[in-house]
This record gives sequence, structure tokens and C-alpha cells, in this order.
Amino acid sequence: MLVLTRRVEEGIVIGDDVRVRVLEIKGHQVKLGIDAPRTTGVYREEIYRRIQEENRQAAHVPEHPGMLSSLWREWRSRGLGERKKP
Repeated sequence: MLVLTRRVEEGIVIGDDVRVRVLEIKGHQVKLGIDAPRTTGVYREEIYRRIQEENRQAAHVPEHPGMLSSLWREWRSRGLGERKKP
């Protein structure tokens, strides 16, 4: 981990297109300004971790993949899988 000391109005550059600047310091809080392309996601760390966890859960494959097809067959046998005509 790189540790830097910056004062208000000083900043750092990450790569060619991300700039981080210290805007304000009040007690134990630091206000940062981040200039990055719209295609670069910028998140608070706790939000980023929550997004990653939700992505892992969404991508989870059931332990018994065949169970999905049996549920689908049961659903269709009850007539729930057919579209109603208008």
C-alpha cells in the first residue's frame, strides 16, 4: 500500500485519467474530489463490497442444476408456463 500525505488542494493522479484531490479537512473527516471518466466506477468501499457480494450471490449456481429443470416441468404441468392469448 502506498501511503501519501496531502494538504488541502493537493492531489494524486492514478493512471492517465483519474485524479484525486483533497478538498477539505475537518477534524477526522477528509473531503475528496475524484475526477474520472464516466466509464470508471467510483464507489465508497462499503458500497463496492456490497455490490461484489450481490454479484456473487446472483451468479451462484444451485448445487443441483437438474432441480431447475424439474421445477420448470412441474410449473408447466400446472399450466403456469403457457401464455394466455389476449
